[in-house]
Amino acid sequence: MSPHFPTTARLGFGGLALLLVLAGSALPATAAAADPADGPGAATVEEQRLDRAAPREILRRSGFDAAAPRFRQALERSRSYAQAERAVARHGAALWRRAVNRAQGRGPAAGDLSRGDDRPLYWARLALSRELRTWTPSFALNAQRRETLDTALETASRGQRDVGFPDRRVKRVLVTGFDPFTLDRDVRIGNPSGASALALDGTLVRTADGPARIETVVFPVRWSDFAEGAVERAVARHLPHLDLFTTISQGRVGRFDVERTNGAWRGGFPDNENASSTGPVPVTDPGTQPQWTSTTLPYRRLAEAETGPFPVYDNTEVTEVPAGGTEPVTRPDGPTPGSSARAGGGGDYLSNEIAYRVTLLRDRLRLRHLPGGHLHTPVLRFGAENTDPRTGTVTDPEFERNRSDIVRQVRELVRTAVAP
Repeated sequence: MSPHFPTTARLGFGGLALLLVLAGSALPATAAAADPADGPGAATVEEQRLDRAAPREILRRSGFDAAAPRFRQALERSRSYAQAERAVARHGAALWRRAVNRAQGRGPAAGDLSRGDDRPLYWARLALSRELRTWTPSFALNAQRRETLDTALETASRGQRDVGFPDRRVKRVLVTGFDPFTLDRDVRIGNPSGASALALDGTLVRTADGPARIETVVFPVRWSDFAEGAVERAVARHLPHLDLFTTISQGRVGRFDVERTNGAWRGGFPDNENASSTGPVPVTDPGTQPQWTSTTLPYRRLAEAETGPFPVYDNTEVTEVPAGGTEPVTRPDGPTPGSSARAGGGGDYLSNEIAYRVTLLRDRLRLRHLPGGHLHTPVLRFGAENTDPRTGTVTDPEFERNRSDIVRQVRELVRTAVAP
């Protein structure tokens, strides 16, 4: 893992204190005194989907089906909490690194599934988390410590402990992606933002002003993780050192969108745990929370540049409740003064929320000139003869070609954004 630059180098100790406050509940809790041991828990809604045929096939055809048995053995060999901590950190980091290496053509493919596929990482992570959740250790393990282990597995296997920019002479770019979602509609689904994260992590892009290094992380599609500060925990310490950031998610069919405005509102669409949340985006210090934040990405340049086969739009539409009004109104040209957010350009789901959270953190850290914002990719679709999840296969040539085209264009859009 590459070393991190110390936050105090650019923020000073006062700025560091502000950063810690803004990260809020994302900060690790101080370990409490040991309570009586709690038993293993039941598998989550996400983990239960592992028993369906498509996830099992994806794991088998990528070689990632071996990750959970190895992790189970490591847990069973753990005779103390410290040993379990080390096992979780080691296996979580190895899973992320294996997925990145596979996507970037390093090492054996270990199966006939496309190297660029993001789904093996998603399902293997869930397989590891289910092993951890249902494990009965030989030592006392209370609920808080079990949750700490689960968080460590999540962060390590999502690349969140792997971010580093070892060369100060190189521009620094942070890109975030998402897990697959709407899996009860079609459990075969992938997410091109996650695939882009795997393809770009640790890579260099060339610009007229020199090279830029891209580091990436992936986030869950769960309302609760965002409310608990998972986004701020992952990105806060890196923002002051970046030259550009972009959060990425899957959006509309056949197009990219640079989302101009992000709204402080959750619309309630079910997440990967089938949980809903409707209301203001929960953040620290809600009394100073703005209704809207804005992109600082070079949206005109991105929309006009030739970056790939899909058109790129500068999306300015929002949904608001106007000042003094009671009903939502769609505005094609952005919010009006004093309005309340009901949807940003990217909607009212977690894609809008991650953009809102990171740009709000940028503004609260007084980094308003740092280029950053949200990019929606085209929808990753199966071929015309493979759309029915009941009878379809887990992949097809059009699905693979579509993902490759999207990932290549994401790389070019990032290069264009960071160019002088």
